[in-house]
Amino acid sequence: MAEHDVARQAKEAAKGSIFAKPNVVGVGVGYKEVRGERTDELCVLALVREKIPAAGLTSKEMVPREVSGVHTDVIAVGQLRALLTPTDRWRPAPGGVSVGHYKVTAGTLGAVVRDRATGDRLILSNNHVLANSNDASVGDPILQPGAIDGGQLNTDVIGHLERFCSIEFNQQPGTCSIADVYAMLGNAVAGLLGSSHRVTVMDVNPSATNLVDAALARPVNDADILNEILEIGEVSGTAPAALGMPVRKSGRTTGFTTGTITVLDASVDVSYGSGRVARFEDQIISTAMSQGGDSGSLLVAANSQQAVGLLFAGSEQTTVFNPIQAVLDCLEVLI
Repeated sequence: MAEHDVARQAKEAAKGSIFAKPNVVGVGVGYKEVRGERTDELCVLALVREKIPAAGLTSKEMVPREVSGVHTDVIAVGQLRALLTPTDRWRPAPGGVSVGHYKVTAGTLGAVVRDRATGDRLILSNNHVLANSNDASVGDPILQPGAIDGGQLNTDVIGHLERFCSIEFNQQPGTCSIADVYAMLGNAVAGLLGSSHRVTVMDVNPSATNLVDAALARPVNDADILNEILEIGEVSGTAPAALGMPVRKSGRTTGFTTGTITVLDASVDVSYGSGRVARFEDQIISTAMSQGGDSGSLLVAANSQQAVGLLFAGSEQTTVFNPIQAVLDCLEVLI
């Protein structure tokens, strides 16, 4: 059996127990580091918000040295979050520029793709950029530039939401009226007893998982969008991610940046704000090459014009991508 398959199987077997440890936000497969130098040994990687000295952890809180005969390693990636933050209006618009649902701040127009059934050209970005994290309706207006960059409904609608892959959240604010009553009563009692603590209602679905955060918009005018991506050019075809692969992207906030893929087959928990957290499986992780507002950027191989992934989350230390083929299959498009 190939070394990568062995490491991937070990990761899958240990994923649940590693995720249960405090500070862990992801689990994947990558190369082990010794004293800051990368080795050629594949291992199971625990992705943590920050590294905590062993003296500050109990034995149960520590990541085991190996799982299923495969060594482990721990790398700090910070708090992973969907990259949305708050430049110019582009007509026609290339990939890499500001775009967003009219109710969000701004993300990135990733690329132009084609509908598998009709051949129509469509705008590719994230669900949380174009579909407001599931809260939008098909047909909603999409602005270029995004609202935080000055986009207005009366002048800057470049398209309308066509379809999106829903995000299944593990945790989000609850909507159960019965639970709301229990929380209200419990908080009232806590107040009478002098307690400063309060309870909130949460909808918890620990088995929910996702592969992609992706959506499409249909341009108002086909001539308003370009096949090219700023500083990258036109992309054609796809390539599978590989450890150590040099990659690049063009995004709304940080523009053209390069990086290296460091983790494959990653399972990560991503915060979407307002108490919502979603788990993603089989993700690609690279060195830091993005900031908020770069969500939706297309990840492209450095040595070819092939797409590798779709940027959707990250931190100061790392960037997270959906595998591009999973994105294209979910949305039923070609690139």
